[in-house]
Amino acid sequence: MFTIDAHLDLSMNAMEWNRDLRESIANIREREKGLTDKPDRAKGTVSLPALRQGNIGLVVATQIARYVAPDNPLPGWHSPEQAWAQTQAQLSWYKSMEAAGEMVMIKNVAGLEQHITLWTNEDIENTAKPIGFILSLEGADSLVTIQHLERAYANGLRAVGPAHYGPGRYANGTDATGHLNEQGKQLLKEMDRLDMILDATHLCDDAFWDAMEIFKGNVWASHNNCRALVNHNRQFSDEQIKVLIERGAVIGGALDAWMMVPGWIRHQSTPEQMNCNLEKMVDHMDHICQLAGNALHIGIGSDLDGAFGKEQCPYDLETIADLQKVPVLLSKRGYSQEDIKNVMHGNWLRFMRKAL
Repeated sequence: MFTIDAHLDLSMNAMEWNRDLRESIANIREREKGLTDKPDRAKGTVSLPALRQGNIGLVVATQIARYVAPDNPLPGWHSPEQAWAQTQAQLSWYKSMEAAGEMVMIKNVAGLEQHITLWTNEDIENTAKPIGFILSLEGADSLVTIQHLERAYANGLRAVGPAHYGPGRYANGTDATGHLNEQGKQLLKEMDRLDMILDATHLCDDAFWDAMEIFKGNVWASHNNCRALVNHNRQFSDEQIKVLIERGAVIGGALDAWMMVPGWIRHQSTPEQMNCNLEKMVDHMDHICQLAGNALHIGIGSDLDGAFGKEQCPYDLETIADLQKVPVLLSKRGYSQEDIKNVMHGNWLRFMRKAL
């Protein structure tokens, strides 16, 4: 089934992990054997051939570069200007993939429809089709000034998540607290002016409620699970989910194991020990559907290879192509064929047609 994945850190993997994503998963893993600089070396799950194999023809692909103040222990860049430069290197990689015919940036509805027509043409092999991507910024720290947002929009940026982990220049994120500062409020207003998509993912609770009040445009949550099932501030509470449903949002199910099952201990737990499989993502999806009373607000935002690999994702997923196991799992839960199509691509597609 044609599939949309609304959150993949492709350029981060290319530029910081030094992965040639045109290669097969097997080749990437082989080249990384013996490396220890990253916990997920030789355990990656995402490449452009694997996306094609899984009929995942459209993704939301990120730029990401965090600024860290002197007292912030998180990894990141020591100035906003350095963070901006990193995102521009990532943008250059996407452009290189476009020039090579491997990918194509989707900026508007016309481009979206053209791409969907191509990918639903079964007379053309997937190997001959470029992966479409909508460009999103995960964490706004790299925007040196508010004016940089318009420059980024001109370069194709269409969605922004103001926060990531910890304190941010515009908004506080996961494991942090605090309301939007004045700069964050102005960022949301500028996003409204440019008709950009707000990604609510990673916003701390204070900033989330501020954003829901201030931002008037289209909101999605590219990769978020449910606090009711895994009690951590990274997940959305039922109250937050209900507000997102009211706003017409789609919420992408994430496949980072610690977000899927309670009690995960980083660098100790294993997917097998914790019985973390694709069913667990469906549990989170189903919880959102029960709150909504329908299956119109869920999709996939896998976050696969988002600084983790096989060691921290469902044990029944070898590569991202295994997302094709999800329709069977949904069918076993009683979801109709129409519901399943909506989850795999229809809900994101409906949202994109409205928002782009």
